[in-house]
Amino acid sequence: MAEKEKKEKVSGTETGEVMEETAVEETAAEEAAETEQMAPETEEAAEETAEESTENKADSAPEGKGRGFFRKKDKKDKKDEKIEELTDRVTRQMAEFDNFRKRTEKEKASMYAFGARDVIEKMLPVVDSFERGLAAAPEGDAFAEGMQKIYKQLQTALTELGVTPIESVGQPFDPNLHNAVMHVEDEEAGENTVVEEFQKGYLYKETVVRHSMVKVAN
Repeated sequence: MAEKEKKEKVSGTETGEVMEETAVEETAAEEAAETEQMAPETEEAAEETAEESTENKADSAPEGKGRGFFRKKDKKDKKDEKIEELTDRVTRQMAEFDNFRKRTEKEKASMYAFGARDVIEKMLPVVDSFERGLAAAPEGDAFAEGMQKIYKQLQTALTELGVTPIESVGQPFDPNLHNAVMHVEDEEAGENTVVEEFQKGYLYKETVVRHSMVKVAN
């Protein structure tokens, strides 16, 4: 009986040891399986972390080196585009207004010159009448002296307006200034020279208002 009890104790001890080893092996197998399941997740997390760090580097890289080659050029802000459009429009309008101002001033000056020339041309016959009357007046006549003073005032007013008489007698004939109505042969006078003036011509600021009516020699 005692031997039987010993054998039972020994077999019970061996069975317990075997069960403990089996439990340890099962625990190790479970831990290995959990580790295998966690490994892909860890790899995915590592890949995501690497991708995020790569994107952050690309974003922080200077535009001239890496960013400009792989990304599209940023579009202009709408406010900047509107500012450029308005600035260009204002510049064009200012240029157009400047051209309009210059053209208007030129037309205004031309109209003034045309009007002044027309008035002066109508006054010249009055000047001619003064000159003929004074030439025929006797010397020492008080009335003629008064007319002479009025004539000088008229000549001063015309000079201030820019009206000047054309020099003719003794000058070479110039078709732009003179109107030849007679030709004579005169050995004492030079060739194509004005020897007599029948009617005085006038200029208004370098523009001929009336040509001189002259006699030309040779």
